[in-house]
Amino acid sequence: MAARPDSDHEPALEEALADHEQTPLLPRESATDTTTTPLSKRRGLTILLSMGALIFIQAINMSMMTTAQSEIATDLDAFGETTWFNSAFMIAASSVTPLAGRLSQIFTPRVYVLFSCVLLSIGLFITAGAPKLAVFLVGRAFSGIGAGGLMITGIILTLDLVNKNRRGVFIGIVNFGMTIGISLGAVLAGAATPTIGWRPIFWVQAPVALVLGPVLFFAIPSHHNHETGDLKAESMRERLKNVDYAGAFFLALSIFLLLFSLASPVIPITPIIFSVIFFIIFWIIESRFTSEPIVPTEVLKTRSVLLTCLAALAAMTARWAVLFYSPVYAMVVRGWSPASAGLILVPTNAGFGIGGLLVGWLHIRHGESYYLSNVIVYLLFALSNLLLFTLATPTSHTAAYVCAMFLNGSMIGASMNYTFIHILHLTKPSVHYIVTALVGMSRGFAGSFGSAMGGGFFQRELKAGLEDGFAKHGLTNEGGLIHKLLGSPALVAKLAGAEKEVAIQSYQRAIQSLLLGGFAIMLVAAVAQAGTGWTAPPAEDEEARGRGEGDEASRED
Repeated sequence: MAARPDSDHEPALEEALADHEQTPLLPRESATDTTTTPLSKRRGLTILLSMGALIFIQAINMSMMTTAQSEIATDLDAFGETTWFNSAFMIAASSVTPLAGRLSQIFTPRVYVLFSCVLLSIGLFITAGAPKLAVFLVGRAFSGIGAGGLMITGIILTLDLVNKNRRGVFIGIVNFGMTIGISLGAVLAGAATPTIGWRPIFWVQAPVALVLGPVLFFAIPSHHNHETGDLKAESMRERLKNVDYAGAFFLALSIFLLLFSLASPVIPITPIIFSVIFFIIFWIIESRFTSEPIVPTEVLKTRSVLLTCLAALAAMTARWAVLFYSPVYAMVVRGWSPASAGLILVPTNAGFGIGGLLVGWLHIRHGESYYLSNVIVYLLFALSNLLLFTLATPTSHTAAYVCAMFLNGSMIGASMNYTFIHILHLTKPSVHYIVTALVGMSRGFAGSFGSAMGGGFFQRELKAGLEDGFAKHGLTNEGGLIHKLLGSPALVAKLAGAEKEVAIQSYQRAIQSLLLGGFAIMLVAAVAQAGTGWTAPPAEDEEARGRGEGDEASRED
């Protein structure tokens, strides 16, 4: 984390801020609190809305494929590669997410978010105009690289610009922006693609992302905490020299190869071996050959951080299975139209946003341990997956399924808020950026796992069900029907007789298998979260006491 200004510098900094920022966005906790930067209401609102819009665009790109993939697969003749539509985006995003915290620290969030927006916009333009599958996937990858750090940047800005007693609410708002995008992405794509096609969806997003980057750059104060002290004196050239390029390269390459392998229909061993080798090289570089590591190995070895990341990975993997395949369930098993199928995500995403906001508003009021709350909501989320498993049939009551979806979303939404506050309590403020990025990376991995591993598992279950069903009923695979059904759920509505019956049953079985797997994964997540503990290590308690005695200037962050 960037060094805080010494006490001698604070009056000058406060005076400079007061010249043009008369009304703080949020009150300071105390006269000695330097963890937040005062903002005018106008500037604070601009940051909030612009960052929310970017997270909204990121979320749309995650969920829109569930209802638009049939149109895209038909247009690009890619029925067998539909799992890569999301995997290309999610793998790229996950590969850069762990770098986001450190890069925001070196270059400041305002510079990093501008760079991310440019990359996101380039990727969206490429995707919109893609003439073939390969170009489409390149565009999705560029979009993922740009989007990878946006969620982390939103959390970092919350840590820097919001007082501790309000962080829960604002983290809930960040998550709410994400969940609205995920919900509306599937709905809008399902409604738009049958009439105007899928390309205009990307054409609209690209210029918006390009404009929001400069807006945020100028809205975030130039007197931002990261630009004080030693960092303020450093030139951009000096900052560029301090970047651990080798560590960043080998970490990103290791993550990419791992997720690429897991996303493949037949998992190759060689890339996984190279992934392990590159991670070992990364670890050696970080621990021995750099003074400013991208991810300090001391943080990676901390039990609370490791178990929090494992729990977040497992929880969000189960969550993404629900997000990716609930619209497919509604479209195929219940027979809803593509536009209506996206609406199945509204209750779960409403629950996600409301759950995070409510616990942030009513419960999370201080930077303290929320150990028991974390474990309870993880277990309730596991039970909601089991409930969805039992209700994922053609004849279950719609209201019961909607209620189960709302419960599923509210529990995982609450857990995301609790998890961040709890791990911040367990770790030193000097590593909060890194920890935030690591937890975000784990959740990004989960998106990749949900779209890659979950997609591969779903495809295998679906293919087995279709082949067994066709053989049992004496049906012929005329025109490669099974191959088309694997990539086009909307095609089921055009079938009739035994073919349609087999398709519906196969989709139902594959979806239920995913939900049951999500229940099992969540039990693992609850156990991992329970292992994080509820009190900070003694050294961190000492630091906290030192801050309370006003001894900040004598200690390094």
